[in-house]
Amino acid sequence: MTKSGAGVPAELTTSLDRAVEVLRSGGLVAFGTETVYGLGANALDSNAVARIFAAKKRPLFDPLIVHLADPADVFSLVTEVPDEARRLMDRFWPGPLSLVLPRKEIIPDLVTSGLPSVAVRVPAHDLARELIRRSGVPVAAPSANPFGRISPTTAQHVMDHLADEIDLVLDGGPCRVGLESTVLQMVPGQRPVMLRPGGITREAIEAEIGPIATLSGSGESKGPQVAPGQLPQHYAPAKPLQIVSHWDESLLNETAGVLAFGPHPLLESLPHTTGRVEILSRNKDLTEAAANFFSALRRLDADPTVQIIYAESFPTEGLGLALNDRLTRAAAKS
Repeated sequence: MTKSGAGVPAELTTSLDRAVEVLRSGGLVAFGTETVYGLGANALDSNAVARIFAAKKRPLFDPLIVHLADPADVFSLVTEVPDEARRLMDRFWPGPLSLVLPRKEIIPDLVTSGLPSVAVRVPAHDLARELIRRSGVPVAAPSANPFGRISPTTAQHVMDHLADEIDLVLDGGPCRVGLESTVLQMVPGQRPVMLRPGGITREAIEAEIGPIATLSGSGESKGPQVAPGQLPQHYAPAKPLQIVSHWDESLLNETAGVLAFGPHPLLESLPHTTGRVEILSRNKDLTEAAANFFSALRRLDADPTVQIIYAESFPTEGLGLALNDRLTRAAAKS
């Protein structure tokens, strides 16, 4: 595969050029990142941002994350960057970490749901950063899926549900991390607060800046949310999902879909030709499990033989914190 500047495959040059023009003209572009596919619009154009909410059927009280091409670009959007935030930017950007910082007036209220802060990050994906860089604007981009449903980790996932709602899909390949970014609120003079666990672990953050706090409870069903992904039900399949701590033979009937962290003797004895068993990591590796999580959940949700999904909980350290968060919200009742 040949490259054409900034690590962009030559065969994607035309698509990238078109995507840049779409963003500049107020359109919507779905694009791959290392976390999940984002649904992007010019973050400084309220009309373009409004199209994101309409396409996703996303409530206006749920704020968006603004994506940047370079860490230095953050200073044009926020009023203050605490020393701890700078250390995290140096360590984890580009990467799956969003920092919530005091915003400048240049950011439309629609992006932040009227809050005085904005979530910003630099994606660790060459094609995504080149798209943002060439467009010349910061890009507001929630996940490119109908609101509250399973996040997309391939271009096809986007096309399956939003093809008629957006102007272009820029195929960046499968998402390497497979979970949304960690969101950390950085209020000057206060201890940082993890608002959403994600692709950067709490342990990694605390190794860099010391202890952080965690947001208690889930978001309410109405009123501005402090970060994306806070509503009690989110990342949800259409079919009911139940979390289990261990596998029991009574659960494994012909209508059950299984989402397993790793192998188990009971699961190994089941017929795999049905497609009802999804094992996320044969070695019980959390990084591998995270990368496979949303795609596996989609396959179970799409299987016509599956009426209920049983999902195994994860260890509580590392990426397990983010995976358990996604499971809990996916299992919540509307």
